[in-house]
Amino acid sequence: MKVAILGFGTVGSGVYKILTESADLIEKKAGERIEVKYVLDLREFPGNPVEEVLVHDYNVIVNDPEVAVVVETMGGLEPAYSFEKEALLKGKSACTSNKELVAKHGAELIEIAKQKKVSFLFEASVGGGIPIIRPLNSSLTCDVLEQIQGILNGTTNYILTKMSKEGLNFDDVLKDAQDKGFAERNPAADIEGYDAARKIAILASLAYGKQVDFEDVYTEGITKITPEDIAYAKAEGLKIKLIGQCLDVEGKHYASVAPRLIDDSNPLFAVDGVFNAIKVRGNYLGDTMFYGKGAGSLPTASAVVSDVIDAVKNNGRHIPILWSEKKLELADRKHLAARFFVRVNKADEELARKTFKVDKVVALDSLPNEFAFFTKQTTEGEFADGRQKLNVISAIRA
Repeated sequence: MKVAILGFGTVGSGVYKILTESADLIEKKAGERIEVKYVLDLREFPGNPVEEVLVHDYNVIVNDPEVAVVVETMGGLEPAYSFEKEALLKGKSACTSNKELVAKHGAELIEIAKQKKVSFLFEASVGGGIPIIRPLNSSLTCDVLEQIQGILNGTTNYILTKMSKEGLNFDDVLKDAQDKGFAERNPAADIEGYDAARKIAILASLAYGKQVDFEDVYTEGITKITPEDIAYAKAEGLKIKLIGQCLDVEGKHYASVAPRLIDDSNPLFAVDGVFNAIKVRGNYLGDTMFYGKGAGSLPTASAVVSDVIDAVKNNGRHIPILWSEKKLELADRKHLAARFFVRVNKADEELARKTFKVDKVVALDSLPNEFAFFTKQTTEGEFADGRQKLNVISAIRA
């Protein structure tokens, strides 16, 4: 079985490495030999064995009837979308690690694959090497998925972990993350929460079977988290994590990405550094968690290769994925139950007590001029209205 890889970057080179170095093992798993016939890239790689299969023209790949599976690891929407769509229309299965592509066009590409009796697979698009798409699609099909909650971005988790352990401010830790290669030079997609929003949109679409647009996901990043916020959290035995979640509350659906305070009863509490984890709650199953490296060349490539093997094993037939192009309208968040940790100036304590139902006051000797407290259970809408009356230093969901 011949496959082609689009892009020889971090993930693409990992896919090539696994498919070539583990060919014998993969043959046993797939039931037949899998050979990389082409690798598409605009660059040259002198001295690299990939030179033997390197091409610069996508038409060579898409018009070759021997190529049965096209693996896209280029990233971005174009030309990735056009290339994968054309491959499917030509009757080739397509696999991708591209979360941006899947979030935007996943439902459409699944439908084309269905019509052409091939498969569109994207295990690596959420959580890198963590298996989550396949379990949602095939193992948790009898449960109503009441909640999916996850740490979906290793960059932000690394930053928050280091801020917590070393008491550093956000800007210093971000620079450290960039120096170590954990954060991009332009880190906005990570630190503003957009990367996690795309991933939770994909998971919500799979959980509820309809298109959830990532632009509709309520999104907050971590740029406003301060060492003072973390000091309060540590005083209460809590951690701040950037959490992506989707909920089914009595048939109404919600999706968000935001910093949250969690305690050690939540298994996500122990997930530190660049690791990711996804907790799924089913009405029959209860809670289960998937944990591992959410990025990196070989962990992500491992998930891509698992899709390639599935596509080869199912050659000539479609692997069904329940995700229609019909849009799912998310419910108005103002009615969603919530609890907040709030910091205001000490001078505003009386007004804060009048505005919010204070559940617990937290005091730090190092911040005597602040009044910090947890609210009792309220709603997002009630909190937003109350916040207008106060000069809030920070507010974090708890």
